[in-house]
Amino acid sequence: MMSEMNASWTFNLDKSTDALGTGLSRKGHIIVAVFLGLIMIFGFWNNLIVLILFCKFKVLRNPVNMMLLNISLSDMLVCISGTTISFASNIYGKWLGGEYGCRWYGFVNSCFGIVSLISLAILSYERYRTLTLSRKHGSDYQKVLLGVGGSWFYALIWTVPPLFGWGSYGIEGAGTSCSVQWSSESVESVSYIICLFMFCLVIPVMVMIYSYGCLFYAVKQLKKSIGVVISIISALMLVRVGE
Repeated sequence: MMSEMNASWTFNLDKSTDALGTGLSRKGHIIVAVFLGLIMIFGFWNNLIVLILFCKFKVLRNPVNMMLLNISLSDMLVCISGTTISFASNIYGKWLGGEYGCRWYGFVNSCFGIVSLISLAILSYERYRTLTLSRKHGSDYQKVLLGVGGSWFYALIWTVPPLFGWGSYGIEGAGTSCSVQWSSESVESVSYIICLFMFCLVIPVMVMIYSYGCLFYAVKQLKKSIGVVISIISALMLVRVGE
């Protein structure tokens, strides 16, 4: 049964590659390759510089920057493990990774992308908690390390299942990259896509909107309070001058 599924998957992969490979002209693939090459080079070096600066300067090693470091690391890994394959595939005009390469590409890119998004959500809540809520005793480094580890664990929870049958990874776009099979209409794929959308996009984005919304409101209220205080001080000074 498993061999039949693998054979069917391989057939569909080959078929999809042939079909999608005609989606772009040769010139189109080259243009995409140029943009991917720029993203790969600048993305890799920019994130590498962040990692080097973090390691070199002790003053940068604070809890907030550790979460930013986690985002830089995941972005750099996307450039290394994902963008490079898609770049080469666009140069040749077809997917070069084969069946297992497609699964690996879809898995790692989804995983690293979710890590970055969850890290941004955690970072936004941490800023909200730090600036608007009363600080509690405890190790900030311990909390941020828990957040970093939790972001990777959470990403693995949602990206491993397609490797074992709940959802699947396959060719997408112009036939030179792989991702979750968004167009699949099977019960497993539809249920997985709905859960992925809710837990890995909607919830993190809602956390960010809530956190930054509260921060914006707190800053606005603080500005009003400062304005009232300044008005009172100005009034008192005028009274004294009048005396």
